[in-house]
Amino acid sequence: MMLVEQHQAAMLRIARMYVSSYAVAEEVVQEAWLGVVKGVDRFEGRSSLRTWMYRIVANKAKTKGAAERRSLPFSSLAGEDEPNPGVDAAWFQDADDQAPGAWRTLPWDWTGVPEDRLLGTETLRQVGRAIETLPPMQAQVIRLRDVLGWSSEEVCNALDLSETNQRVLLHRARTSVRRELDDYLRAGSEDR
Repeated sequence: MMLVEQHQAAMLRIARMYVSSYAVAEEVVQEAWLGVVKGVDRFEGRSSLRTWMYRIVANKAKTKGAAERRSLPFSSLAGEDEPNPGVDAAWFQDADDQAPGAWRTLPWDWTGVPEDRLLGTETLRQVGRAIETLPPMQAQVIRLRDVLGWSSEEVCNALDLSETNQRVLLHRARTSVRRELDDYLRAGSEDR
């Protein structure tokens, strides 16, 4: 029972990334727990138990999500080579700089923003809304890495991604969330 208490919420978040509603996500997680119980004797220990369980959830959710919907959002159709029109190139170091592609500056200076606003649930909700608008794989990677604190290797194993693809998805997701948060905070500072 302790295993369920520790992992139920994270499993629901993973399932919710693929399916249309919370109720369907709960159903997927129940199916995943049955899969874990039935398959635990075949667990070979090549990954952590958590990674193995979350991979089961992701696979079941992907299958259920594909059956649920027959269309894709236009944002998910963009290729890897297509530029993101909302990304400000000035944020990143050039190819001839010491760390090409790294952030040129820190995010907008939050000094002076009232602490209760910075730490408040409104700001956290804004970050959550920004993540929800991301293409599904970007949202999934940023949630696993930055919200749940998974390592890069765990994310790659759970989502069956290459290290390079995971880095690209995470970079794009963080850039979009940063842009949304910068816009939000700047708009708030202009109201003062």
